[in-house]
Amino acid sequence: MGNLLYVIAVILVIIWAISFLGGYYTGGIIHLLLVIAIVAILLRVIKSAA
Repeated sequence: MGNLLYVIAVILVIIWAISFLGGYYTGGIIHLLLVIAIVAILLRVIKSAA
């Protein structure tokens, strides 16, 4: 389950970067998804370090 969350987080970050650099307007929801993705990545890093 943790691996799936990590993959989803990476995909969300890539989509955000493409929309940010490409100039596409995706609205505020992409920023919320980005925050969720970052939290998922941080949780994975913290759990693997402990």
